[in-house]
Amino acid sequence: MKFNYLKYGILAVVLAAGTSSCEDFLDRPTIDNYNTDNYYETDDQCISGVNYLYNSPWYDFQRGFIKVGEVLSGNYYWSNSPYQTFTVNGTDEDLVNMSYSLWAVIGHTNTVYDLLQESPASESVRNQCMGECLTWKALAYFYLVRTFGDVPIIHNNTEELVNGTYNEKYKVQKADVYEYIIMTLEKAMELLPRSSSAGRIDYYCAEGLMAKVYLTKAGVTGTLNAEDLQRAATYAKDVIDNSGRSLLTNYSDVFRLANNTNEESLIAWRWTAEGNQWTSQNTLQSDLAIDGFDEFGDCWGGWNGMSVDLQEAFGVRLLEQTPDAWINGTDTRRQATMMLPGDTYSYFWQDKGGFDYLRFIYDTDYNAGAGTLQSATGSNTVKHLYGNAQDHVSGAGHSAAYMKNSLATHVLRLSDVYLIYAEAMMGTARSTSDASAIDAFYEVRHRAQSTYTRPTSITWEDVWNERRLELAMEGDRWYDYVRVAYYNPQFCINELRNQKRNSFFGLDDLYEAYYNTGNWTVDETAMRYDDSVAAPNVTESSFTLPFPTEDVVFNPHLMEDPIHEDVRSLYSY
Repeated sequence: MKFNYLKYGILAVVLAAGTSSCEDFLDRPTIDNYNTDNYYETDDQCISGVNYLYNSPWYDFQRGFIKVGEVLSGNYYWSNSPYQTFTVNGTDEDLVNMSYSLWAVIGHTNTVYDLLQESPASESVRNQCMGECLTWKALAYFYLVRTFGDVPIIHNNTEELVNGTYNEKYKVQKADVYEYIIMTLEKAMELLPRSSSAGRIDYYCAEGLMAKVYLTKAGVTGTLNAEDLQRAATYAKDVIDNSGRSLLTNYSDVFRLANNTNEESLIAWRWTAEGNQWTSQNTLQSDLAIDGFDEFGDCWGGWNGMSVDLQEAFGVRLLEQTPDAWINGTDTRRQATMMLPGDTYSYFWQDKGGFDYLRFIYDTDYNAGAGTLQSATGSNTVKHLYGNAQDHVSGAGHSAAYMKNSLATHVLRLSDVYLIYAEAMMGTARSTSDASAIDAFYEVRHRAQSTYTRPTSITWEDVWNERRLELAMEGDRWYDYVRVAYYNPQFCINELRNQKRNSFFGLDDLYEAYYNTGNWTVDETAMRYDDSVAAPNVTESSFTLPFPTEDVVFNPHLMEDPIHEDVRSLYSY
């Protein structure tokens, strides 16, 4: 990893004291004169000193979060992107930023953890803050190992800098990295309280992440490990039964500004548009929203859109159905995930009476920039959008700004834990009739589809498909492929090669005629899916992305075979 980004962790205190709060629960005291000798002295300083770990170090991961998690996996169409075509290389800017962001998280969490150990603050607060640090560190390593495969372990920044070994690190085998993540989470759970202020990481948040780590680690050796799956099930079940959390009644409510700290959200990046600290804000609406969606001139994502493959996973076939089919569809997650003709949203553009997708595209009185469909796939995203300026004020109590909003990015939700439990309870089998596993699956599906009847058994494919619909656009799908590719790469290769990852022809004419006349008339000679583009060349090596080229130049060991480390003997907290 780049020296500057390892060194970045040493500057943690300066950044921590200079950032604005993410939410009321992240308020910090005003510090006029501070350094490592007089900060982290009181309970308030300890809490404020970890607040920025909820946003700033993660800032440069935002675009990679979508491009790796959703474009690479076939959920999202991003024209001319190497993630669309599986041609990502080590010079790709978004991959580089993602990598450096994750190493920055590790550098910061290491530094803050060390400072907290020496703090004279109360034991309970000090432990809570150290537990938060370790959970974020574990999450960063979880992303690194699933993205790049074998990676170095940086346990202590100071030792690396003093010894001058930061550019001499060897990659560590994936299985050992997972063991290090588990060891880190075990310590986090030992330190964290069972409950905390709304939105902060507590014991059950870390435990939910532990369940996901074990589900992923279960296949890392090439065959599914029954003991790891049982551990995943045990941890997930404890969260389900004892955390006191439950799913929100309305799926779309999870992603609204007013519900940033909802009980379903276990771990989230908690951004703020307040203050002058760049990197503490959410910028995803700029990348994903249609031009003109807000008043700040910062939306340029309309030309991309939800993939045809994801549309069909939700049962939508634009050229084979009429809009009634999807408008009256039974899965409420569809409209909460993708905009299609006929869709309206009461929670966007509230001051204008709500947001109408086709009216926005074609009515210049409603939207001055209207005129043509932008999305090549005929659908735009809904998640990660807050709406217009007034929507932001209504939801967050303060204004958004250019490329700055306060909408939380949910990284681990309770519904994910339900599905982890359902899958883990199958063990190495492909189905289960276990009542508790079925109940967990049913809770997720029934919320989205009220007519769904509880089944008497579920299959691995049921859970696999459900995870896609439940977590679409939440940066997760590619990592599901990675974990399954550990033990069944051909399944993942076949599915990715057979996806509909391309665009449509003629949708603008179809949509405009429907908006003006109410008639949905498909001209098969002009309106069709583009099947001329070859399927991506997915191979077993595709499930490991390349290290940034600059990192390899600084540290040639990254191109060598990984080493084995007995992490529990080498490292301790």
